[in-house]
Amino acid sequence: MKANTKNILIFAALMIVTVVIVVAVIGRSNGSRKTIDNFSEVVEKFENNQVEEFYILKDNTLVIKDTASVEYSYSLRDLSLFTERLGDVVDRNAAEGTLKKYEYQPIPSVPVWVTWIPTIILIVFVIIMYVYFTRQISSGTGGFGKMNSFGKAKMKLGSDEKKRVYFSDVAGADEEKEELREVVEYLKDVKKYTKLGARIPRGILLVGPPGTGKTLLAKAVAGEAGVPFYSISGSDFVEMYVGVGASRVRDLFDTARRNNACIVFIDEIDAVGRHRGAGLGGGHDEREQTLNQLLVEMDGFGTHAGVIVMAATNRPDILDPALLRPGRFDRQITVGYPDIKGRLEILKVHAKGKPFEESVDFERIAQTTVGFTGADLANVLNEAALLAARKGKSLIGQNDLEEATLRQIVGTKKTSRQRLDFENKVTAYHEAGHAVVSYYLPNVDRVTYITIIPTGMAGGYTLLPPEKDLFYYSKTKMEEEIVVNLGGRVAEMLIFNDFSTGAAGDLKTSTSRARSMVTKYGMSEKLGSVVYEEHSTDEVFLGRDLSSGKPYSEKTAAEIDSEIKRIIDEAYKKCEAILSDHKDKLEFIAQFLLKYETMDGDQFEAAMSGDVTFEQLEAINAEKRRKSEEENKHREELEAEARKRDEEAAEKRASERSEHGDRFADMDRMMFARNPQDRDDDKDDKDDD
Repeated sequence: MKANTKNILIFAALMIVTVVIVVAVIGRSNGSRKTIDNFSEVVEKFENNQVEEFYILKDNTLVIKDTASVEYSYSLRDLSLFTERLGDVVDRNAAEGTLKKYEYQPIPSVPVWVTWIPTIILIVFVIIMYVYFTRQISSGTGGFGKMNSFGKAKMKLGSDEKKRVYFSDVAGADEEKEELREVVEYLKDVKKYTKLGARIPRGILLVGPPGTGKTLLAKAVAGEAGVPFYSISGSDFVEMYVGVGASRVRDLFDTARRNNACIVFIDEIDAVGRHRGAGLGGGHDEREQTLNQLLVEMDGFGTHAGVIVMAATNRPDILDPALLRPGRFDRQITVGYPDIKGRLEILKVHAKGKPFEESVDFERIAQTTVGFTGADLANVLNEAALLAARKGKSLIGQNDLEEATLRQIVGTKKTSRQRLDFENKVTAYHEAGHAVVSYYLPNVDRVTYITIIPTGMAGGYTLLPPEKDLFYYSKTKMEEEIVVNLGGRVAEMLIFNDFSTGAAGDLKTSTSRARSMVTKYGMSEKLGSVVYEEHSTDEVFLGRDLSSGKPYSEKTAAEIDSEIKRIIDEAYKKCEAILSDHKDKLEFIAQFLLKYETMDGDQFEAAMSGDVTFEQLEAINAEKRRKSEEENKHREELEAEARKRDEEAAEKRASERSEHGDRFADMDRMMFARNPQDRDDDKDDKDDD
């Protein structure tokens, strides 16, 4: 801060001096004399009483100042010519008072070099400023260092022992950690591998959806190996100036090579490693220059084999092939969604330090959070803690975790949103239609929650989370899921003989799933086992998609559309048959939702499995609330007793300190107090002395 202030003051002083000199030079230039070419003009000015002052310099230069204070100069060939021609005129003008000052005697003229002094000073100051600023920029000190830092990599060094991450901090990624352990062993003892001729992968690419722990894994590798960890984002390489990205790549690897062993982690590498020549931008593109330099650096480590590059991306499909070849990123490790075991481990890791009710079942939460990443699960536990605190509870309950899970899936409830009674009725039958249809289809997951409260962008929803981690879906399961999606639309038509726009999302999902069955998975008997979509990913990459078209004819496209419609029509008929046969259940569920607005999975199972009343269903939730309240009350009593014990212990310690203080005071009085006889003896001894 002090260096910045000093540099600013110096800069301001130099600028002020420069401005003063420039103004002086300009002022002198603007005030220079005008030259008269003819002597007749001189005579005319004198005869017309336009001269206020004049004098003659040593070199016979006549300097005239007229009544407008403008100076003129005229070079006299002969001084006698001036006196003979204008002597009388000068005397007359002087007598009249128009000529106020004049001098015939030659006045020494100013040397030419003197007039150049301001200009010379200005040039010297410009040189001084140039040298000063150049040194400041080169040294990188003060505020001027930023001007020279464009080519420096914006990397972060994570070497703080207190903030190190280890494999024990990473849950739900056992296979990924096992693949990375040999990298850790290599970094710990490089010679052990090099003496056998082994070469560890120079680059490791972590591929997976956002939030699955790719960055955390890279940090854990560095933490386990005990080596420096340099992290940088792919977007940090690219700036507005051409060549900055390539310079930063060079600076990054130059810094990394100064260590015997280290890890360079590039997050979101797809920002700089996109496929070249994709049709957007030319070969001069700044991003492509940066990528070219990255390719060169990764292939030119030489003897610095201790530098390992790790990168993370969720778009491996758009990375340049040259970046993925062996010798650069030799190994790709897929960090996918955690399975039920991994989710349970992640929940337990993030549950540390949080108080929970005894009835909390993390396994149930793990089962209902299929497709959640580690970041999602961490957010669920945090949301549950916030909800419990908002309710004034001292423990986090199962209902808090389930509500937090719902928030993560569909968003927050919009309880303040006003709707018409008819809209509530349509929503209730719509959601009841989804739920009832799903109950009678064996390959569909069970209902865990139904609500007609507006949530997020939806007017209501029926939650059917996957019960298991499935890697493959059968044709029957996909067809039954389409039937469930159409349950809301069919229920509206069955009850009201009309349908609303509320089913738009369901229709979109059904159409998309049916299209995938036909074009991706070859599940159409008419079109056969043929894939009609060249790119299986749903991600958009304009550089690729703009230049690609449909790999099939218009006739085939019409057949595809026909098959999609057939699948949806058959599902609609099946859904209509189920709801028509179980219309009483549809009515019961819808009326319960209109009265209580929500229904959980246990209530739904009870309603579908037998004849129950609304009061019996509501008693199920009442019992859950009673147990939760009792457990929270018991926890509060225990906490109150603990606080009381702490207060009593504190009072006891304070009392003991007070007693000790009184005892020490008595001892002081006993040690230093004298009786009267002793004081008299001391006085007598003093008198004797």
